[in-house]
Formats: sequence, structure tokens, C-alpha cells
Amino acid sequence: MTTDTMRALIATGYGEPEQLTVATLPVPRPGPGQILVRIAASTINPTDLRVITGGFRTLVDLEFPYTLGNEFAGTVVEAGPGVTRFRTGDEIFGLAMPRQLRLAADPVRPSLSTGALADYAVCEADTPALDHRPASLGAAQAASLLIAGGTTLAVMDAAKIRPGETVLVIGATGAVGLTLVPDLAAAGAEITATARTAEGAGLLRSLGAHRTVGYDDYPTGVDVVLNLALFADGLPAAARSLRPGGRLLSIIFPPPTPEQLERDDVELAFVMQSGNESTGARAVAEAATAGRLATPIARRYSLDDGVDAVIDYARHHPLGKIVVTT
Repeated sequence: MTTDTMRALIATGYGEPEQLTVATLPVPRPGPGQILVRIAASTINPTDLRVITGGFRTLVDLEFPYTLGNEFAGTVVEAGPGVTRFRTGDEIFGLAMPRQLRLAADPVRPSLSTGALADYAVCEADTPALDHRPASLGAAQAASLLIAGGTTLAVMDAAKIRPGETVLVIGATGAVGLTLVPDLAAAGAEITATARTAEGAGLLRSLGAHRTVGYDDYPTGVDVVLNLALFADGLPAAARSLRPGGRLLSIIFPPPTPEQLERDDVELAFVMQSGNESTGARAVAEAATAGRLATPIARRYSLDDGVDAVIDYARHHPLGKIVVTT
């Protein structure tokens, strides 16, 4: 049983996080192939900030109010016509981009929602980006895993790291970096990771990084650069770190072009966590329950304090995920 209205963290126009608000909206209703989920936990992500500040405005012009949030864990409370995969009462988790960001979703089986930073969200049911939540993963933990864990799986698959290769991780203290570094260490990589603070550097070394550097002190002659943070203007400096024939992989949208590297003797690849079978919810859950993936949670907020959560994320760059619970 649901009510007619719900709380949602929304933007009423383009602007900084301080301009967000927690508003009362109608509870969305599921249509054919959709499910209504009572959200238990969701997270703040870089996409949330870029969208509301206009960073994607050349690609999509938002309609307001816009409800934030793409990662979540919750309970199915209603299934629309034709849904057989999930039933009322199922505990699920996953990644579902707000519908206005369809361009960033899988083009074949897009995982879209009405926005996860709310009491309720309607999601597409037939997508590998959603799955049942294992009992061993709490809601907050599961909500934190999909982007960082799925991106880690995608990066490791694309990078083909060989034991002994030197790897520079740029943006290592973000949630993806903190999830990825232990996997790189397990693969036998020699890891240099960026960190802005002594606390971040210490955490990265505890996770397996061999050394840490600032953003103005990249090493040279490395085999692989993993860009988790830089936009186009920062790519030439990152590419200069590579040896001839080295590999640069970026997860930052929009995809970079070879011309932006200002080098023609290195390989470039763009890696996107779209939630397909190899990097989706089931794969992430299996890796997490096997002990391969873990994403640190930095702080937790209630939905009523959702604006403070986004401000904290934007201004203080926490070491790990910020989780918002309802």
C-alpha cells in the first residue's frame, strides 16, 4: 500500500547544490513493463552534480522539476502489466538513470527511472542493471555498489592488466577508485594513485596502492592510465604519463577523442558502466558476496537532509559513498 504523495530531492532549475530542495510530489505509477519501488537507500554521484549544474546541457536540456538519483536499493511494492521478473515484496537493488538522461543508458535495454532520491521510484523491470538483493548485502551497502562495482568490473575487463604492469589511477579517492584499487592490486599491478590529502593517500595505500601523487606530479613511462576524473582539458597531461604504446582508459562522459590526448602513439578506450550482464547487478552482487568488491560508505543522511548530503558531496569530497536513506 502506498500513499498518494512522496518526498523527492529535486532541482527546480539549473544551479548549485544549495538550490536543491526536498519537495512533495505525486507518487509515480508503473506502466507496462515497469515496477514501483519503495526506496530504502540511494546515493549521490558525480552525474547528479553535472546534470543540475548544466554540465550536460549541450546534450540534454532538462525539464524541471528534476528528481536526482540513479543508484538504489528498495522493495517492489507494485508491478505493472507484463512484469514477471519481480513480484511485490521483492528486495532489489540496481542502477536506473533518471528518464531525462536516456542518452547515457543502454540503447537496447535502458535502465531508467523517475529518480531514486525519493521515497518511491518507477523503474523499468527488464534490465540487467536491476536484480534481487542478496540477503548478505544490506540496503545501504547494495545501493553503494552498482556504479563503482560495475565500473570496476568493466575497467578490469577492458584494461587487461598484466602482473607487473605500472598503472596510474587518476581520481583514485572517488568511489570508483576506492573500489578499483584493491582489484588492481589483486591483479598484480604496480599502482600509483592520485590523492589530494594525507588521509586519502593513507587509505589508498591501505587498499593496495604502492605510491600516491598529486595531480601536478604524475609519473612518466607508465603502461596504463585509468582516468576516473579528468575532462578533456586534463587529458594531455594524463597522456604524457604513458610510455609509447601505452593505454589510456577513461570513464568520463562524453567519450574522449584521440585528438584530445595530443599523442598518436598510445591507445585510447572509453569504458562505460551501462549495467549489462557482465557488469550489471547480478555480476556485481556475485563479486561483492565473494569478497572481490567493496565500496566504502563515508557518511549517511536521511532524505529530509538530502540537500545537505549533496552539498557535503560537492564541497567536501568524502572518501567513499554518501548514502541517503528514507
